Amino acid sequence: MNFDWINQPLSSLNQTAQTEGLDRQGQLTKPPGSLGCLEAMAVRLCAMQGTSTPSVDNAQVVVFAGDHGIAEEGVSAFPQVVTGEMVKNFSRGGAAICALARQNNAQFEVVNLGTVVDLPAMAHVVDNTIMAGTANFAQQAAMTAEQLGQALAAGKAAVDRAAANRATIFIGGDMGIANTSAATALAAWATGQSVTSLVGPGTGLDADGVSHKGRVIEAALATHSERMSSPVEALRHVGGLEIAALVGAYIRAAQLGITILVDGFITTSAAIMAAKIQPEITQWMFFAHASAEPGHQTMMASIEADTILDLGMRLGEGSGAGVALSILKSACVTHNEMATFAEAAVSEKSA
Repeated sequence: MNFDWINQPLSSLNQTAQTEGLDRQGQLTKPPGSLGCLEAMAVRLCAMQGTSTPSVDNAQVVVFAGDHGIAEEGVSAFPQVVTGEMVKNFSRGGAAICALARQNNAQFEVVNLGTVVDLPAMAHVVDNTIMAGTANFAQQAAMTAEQLGQALAAGKAAVDRAAANRATIFIGGDMGIANTSAATALAAWATGQSVTSLVGPGTGLDADGVSHKGRVIEAALATHSERMSSPVEALRHVGGLEIAALVGAYIRAAQLGITILVDGFITTSAAIMAAKIQPEITQWMFFAHASAEPGHQTMMASIEADTILDLGMRLGEGSGAGVALSILKSACVTHNEMATFAEAAVSEKSA
């Protein structure tokens, strides 16, 4: 499969709108900088959306789901059947991200890329099955080039649907037992940091379990190292279907000029891989929260980015982004609806 589209140019930020947004912030009835990060967020959104009155009211949330063959190595505290069971839970609206999507009046869908159990047709679930979970990357490449291309394309298609719905912000979520192992392997490849500094408990491993998980990942990286000469090959060898779909989704969103809100550990690994392919992509991204997974801080440092929140969350699904979305809404509403000094007839600071 040809996936040269991932190298096509990204949209450019609108510098005129950014300047207008910055000027407006200076005229609002408040001391300069007194709304802190909300001001910078609003100005960034102006540049992304090409307007002095940005909005994130029309949010699209897409959870990408897929199983991982590396689970065979005992790197997760939960059985693989949980992935499919959670897809059913998403369909019924019972997961955390479902509740948060409803709270934010966001559009919501799940894209099933392949689970170890067959799933019936379900509401809000797009069946994009590629394979019944990736191969065990401790023993072989996680997927073929064809399968990787299909996963990237699934992410692209999800964003194209979001664009058709006139989404103003895109939130990608993840579901896949053992996906923290794939994310850790990718993070180690992308940052050059040790697996030991990145690996964490995932769904709840104890200290011995984390040590075992780290050894499995280190051995797998050593096995594949000579063949992982590019981001695409790294994704193919040690990635996951849902992580590859997230990479495709992020690149497509930036190509279409849609704001991206990245969630936590898994989605940040996808963001880093997208940045390895398209280095300018992070200017289209907000990072929702600091994951409690130990390696997340290292990943954030590697792209010199800050998070909006730090709430000790590590659920995934896009849940942290669902919470952070309300902060971006606050940035927009204060920017758009506050009066200027002239409108309110309020005296400005003395010279």
